[in-house]
Amino acid sequence: MTSRTSRRLRLAAVLTALVCATGASTGRTTMPQQPYDGTAARAEPYGSHSPHTQPYVRTQLFFGTGRHNGEPPITEEQFMAFLKEHVTPRFPSGLTLQEGYGQWRDRTGSINGEHSYELILLYPREAARTHDADIEYIRDKYTTMYGLESVGRVDEEVQADF
Repeated sequence: MTSRTSRRLRLAAVLTALVCATGASTGRTTMPQQPYDGTAARAEPYGSHSPHTQPYVRTQLFFGTGRHNGEPPITEEQFMAFLKEHVTPRFPSGLTLQEGYGQWRDRTGSINGEHSYELILLYPREAARTHDADIEYIRDKYTTMYGLESVGRVDEEVQADF
């Protein structure tokens, strides 16, 4: 590979990374003290909406499994029990759970990497205020049970049909 081609590939990679970074979600991230007020950022539609879709809110919750003070990480069994006991009763119509790897900076300034879960909840926009209390309960319960600093939250208005 020529030096010129190599430079072009590196430039393309940098430009792609910049586009991805600036094209991040238009969702609104909230802190635990700021409950969802029913005014999520609206996703820009791509073309016209299908006549079959309705306004929904998509909430993503980010659960870490690493713990402080030498405590062992939260196991898959513990997380699934939490999901069954505290999440499913509040969202019995359905949810999506994805496993991943998360990285974040804690209050002491340390960068932590850990196995994590992303929980995706979709619910009609008119139910957003009602579900806010459920979502905040889930976040508070998880952080209290396991002594964690936070559960990340992103809310975004979307169009959906089931």
